[in-house]
Amino acid sequence: MKSFRADYVFPVSADPIKNGVITVDDYGKIVSISTYAQPGVEVEQLSGIICPGFVNTHCHVELSHLQGKTPKGSGLVEFIKAVQSLRTVDDDIIQAAAAEADKQMYDNGIVAVGDISNSAHSIAIKKASKIYYHTFVEAFSFLPANADNAFQAAIELQKQFKPLSASVVPHAPYSVSKELFKLIKNYSDTHGNNLLSIHNQECEDENKFYRYKNGKFLELYDGFGIDISYFKPQARNSIQSVIPLLSNKQKVLLVHNTCTNLKDIYFVKRFDRNINWCFCPNANLHIEGRLPKIELFLDEGFNITLGTDSLASNDKLSILSEMATIHQKFPSIPIGKMLEWATINGARFLGIDDEIGTLEPGKTPGLNLITNLDGLKIIPDTQVKRLL
Repeated sequence: MKSFRADYVFPVSADPIKNGVITVDDYGKIVSISTYAQPGVEVEQLSGIICPGFVNTHCHVELSHLQGKTPKGSGLVEFIKAVQSLRTVDDDIIQAAAAEADKQMYDNGIVAVGDISNSAHSIAIKKASKIYYHTFVEAFSFLPANADNAFQAAIELQKQFKPLSASVVPHAPYSVSKELFKLIKNYSDTHGNNLLSIHNQECEDENKFYRYKNGKFLELYDGFGIDISYFKPQARNSIQSVIPLLSNKQKVLLVHNTCTNLKDIYFVKRFDRNINWCFCPNANLHIEGRLPKIELFLDEGFNITLGTDSLASNDKLSILSEMATIHQKFPSIPIGKMLEWATINGARFLGIDDEIGTLEPGKTPGLNLITNLDGLKIIPDTQVKRLL
């Protein structure tokens, strides 16, 4: 066994313990948490906060080779164009970058990831990783006639990820037809563990497209040679249009939410859906140059999680960095609340909270040490070190 003492231990499942001591066995399983050491066990004295390992509920490992190659602040449509034009390179380049991204997340104290995949490039990395992965295999097609083929392609890719945990999900409101949504819903209604994730309201143009059928998405479809003459304005925001199309039998993760407003939140609350929200603030700044109105979500009773998005839209894959960005913009949100988002809430969504997410005897959540804080405030110099 080994023991660590720090200025504070944040179990997340209970109040912080000042000068707390946490003891683990040789397999990383927690034996005890208290203010005193186990008899005969040497205690390593540390400065900072000990907390559980982080959970990253939204990433695109297979896009890691695009780091530094997409324009900043150009908006979602230009970002999509850049990714589509740059993503196809030699498999060796993609897999080497993905392996490095996996190592970076591990070193940054991330123990579990909800990862988006549109190809098989990340399978070998995930099978060899020390990190737990659930893969969201995205289905794409905004053309009703292509719905069956797009769905079957996603099903076939999902099979390649087995026995790793994987599910079939819609990419985004602007890239999935109602016909494809229906196929995914029917599948989700009849298959036990098909966790859902969908990119949501990343820019104002997404809402404009759904409400009025105008904005930059028309340019995107035209550039890709996609005839969307069939699509009619919905007279409401994208989230209000697609929530009824999602299964009520599965947990749903709405990702980004950059332009989600209070009316959207209240609309979601009226539906019988198990909604979770994921914020990826650094990617929001990279793509749109703005953050979601996170304060609107705080008291609405939803499960909130954090993600990094990809290295195509982020400088690094660090949940601590996402917390620092939130803390800078929303200083009233305490570190304890953000640690919930970064640990147990993500574990609950992924269905692995019996093992990770909190510091409790019998669990193996991993241990992170957060240092260089200003009291209990995260500052730009704050760092994370993985203890276990």
